[in-house]
Amino acid sequence: MPEIKLVPLGAGQDVGRSCIIVTLGGKNIMLDCGMHMGFNDERRFPYFDYITGGKGTLTEHIDCVIISHFHLDHCGALPYMSEMKGYDGPIYMTHPTKAICPILLEDYRKITVDRKGETNFFDSKMIKDCMKKVIPVNLHQTIHVDDQLEIKAYYAGHVLGAAMFLLKVGTDSVLYTGDYNMTPDRHLGAAWVDKCRPDVLITESTYATTIRDSKRCRERDFLKKVHERVEDGGKVLIPVFALGRAQELCILLESYWDRMNLKVPIYFSAGLTNKATEYYKLFITWTNQKIKDTFVERNMFDFKHIKEFNRSYIDNPGPMVVFATPGMLHGGLSLEIFKRWCTNEKNMIIMPGYCVAGTVGNKILSGMRKIELKPGQIVEIKMQVEYMSFSAHADAKGIMQLIRMCEPSNVMLVHGEAGKMDFLKSKINQELHLPCFKPANGETVVITTNPPITVDASTNLLRKNREILGTSYNPKRVKTLHGAVLMKGNEIKVVDGEEAVEELQLKKHEVRFTSTIHMPTSQPQPTSSSMEQLHDHLKKTLRTHNVSATSDGNLLIDSILLKAQPSSTDESSHLDVLVSWSIQDEELGSYITDLLRTGLPARAQ
Repeated sequence: MPEIKLVPLGAGQDVGRSCIIVTLGGKNIMLDCGMHMGFNDERRFPYFDYITGGKGTLTEHIDCVIISHFHLDHCGALPYMSEMKGYDGPIYMTHPTKAICPILLEDYRKITVDRKGETNFFDSKMIKDCMKKVIPVNLHQTIHVDDQLEIKAYYAGHVLGAAMFLLKVGTDSVLYTGDYNMTPDRHLGAAWVDKCRPDVLITESTYATTIRDSKRCRERDFLKKVHERVEDGGKVLIPVFALGRAQELCILLESYWDRMNLKVPIYFSAGLTNKATEYYKLFITWTNQKIKDTFVERNMFDFKHIKEFNRSYIDNPGPMVVFATPGMLHGGLSLEIFKRWCTNEKNMIIMPGYCVAGTVGNKILSGMRKIELKPGQIVEIKMQVEYMSFSAHADAKGIMQLIRMCEPSNVMLVHGEAGKMDFLKSKINQELHLPCFKPANGETVVITTNPPITVDASTNLLRKNREILGTSYNPKRVKTLHGAVLMKGNEIKVVDGEEAVEELQLKKHEVRFTSTIHMPTSQPQPTSSSMEQLHDHLKKTLRTHNVSATSDGNLLIDSILLKAQPSSTDESSHLDVLVSWSIQDEELGSYITDLLRTGLPARAQ
């Protein structure tokens, strides 16, 4: 039986370093190629040597790579794999992802190499060379990777350009969600996929145990806390990634500042605001309907209250709100500002999304109030710490909704914590009655598929069947086709017996059935005129068939023979008719015998 093999090299019972190898119909596909933000050693990248097993190059083992979106935990290891590990095959992603990926990769490279001085990391040229291998994909476009493997992208929400991908080889299929959001927000629509019924759905499970409260309540709470802090003279730090939740919260604060006529400055990491605006202009079709409708009159990403931030503003007196990257405080400007502001109880940090284990963001959310940022450098956290989930991931309700939407045969959970996966797995088992898997990194899941067998019917067989049924044909009624099953190579066909004999060059053997029908007539002594009346009756009834009389007084309907003989009983008003037909004409033979049992109609006598 055909099998689908799935191995997570990253994001198996973990969040970060997403990388799943799918073996489908003999093809090996890599789904995402991310880096782990919680590690600075070799664990930062997926274990690529697992793929090659020490033999050959990655190109020899991988047919294609698919990137779901531009977040670094999904694309961060791509230049490392292609330029340092030597992968030369095709890489697929959407147009917005291709445009934004190199900007974020270069940003992270500067933090890691130029500031931290790390080695064994890709350089700027490698990023450019890697992006040259990318083939952009449109939504709902079916791409033929080769003559067997095809892929199709669906809208995932989450961030600009995020997509879910359906992979198909023959009748076997896998749907990979990447990160997605089933709830529309202020700038993006909700994820959508058709009823594609994949053999396996690979879904993220970041918020596997969470069912979020009302978005309006969360927004109100967020605005209230920010307003209170700045009114009290404090500073508010909001660590974000360059694109995504940042734009969502910027739109929220912009409209609130307008409404409340506030003058407290709002800043965003230098350069990124302008870049973000340009990308949203360029890819406006990826945003939600409201933004598309108002875009001609007003670009919602042209902010009048939000200005570019300069490092010299860090120690400025007075209140301010700052959006700074990166989102998990694992380096960069957000961590630098945090170090300077964390010792003042007037200040506040709002974490708007999930933080991977090992990052500073994760440590402060877990309640740590003393953190060692560098060996020997310990900071005491006095600022207020708030977690408000504006994350664009699907919650437990959204994940269940997507499963119902696409109707998979199996579900595999990735990009989540093991304990939370257990809860969701039991929910999927109990409510949807589907097999569910949650492999750890390096663990293989093997799923056996039951592909449907396609059998064609020959035109001759269908035509003959239609002629037999004649005017009694009802397209809504199930009818049995009688024929020979012919297997030739990978093709299976049901053909008429005559066709099969001719195709296989066989000697014809015919099996015939004979039945005697005790047919009532109104004449005291049945004569040859009874057969003439029967001939007329059958000719009128079976208009689509050849009804003829033979020289010896018998009737022939196509290949079915009708022969009259004296009645075997003493009844003078009955005629015995022998009906003989071949197995190929069983449908017509049965129909004629039923017809004869009713006798001759009164008007025909």
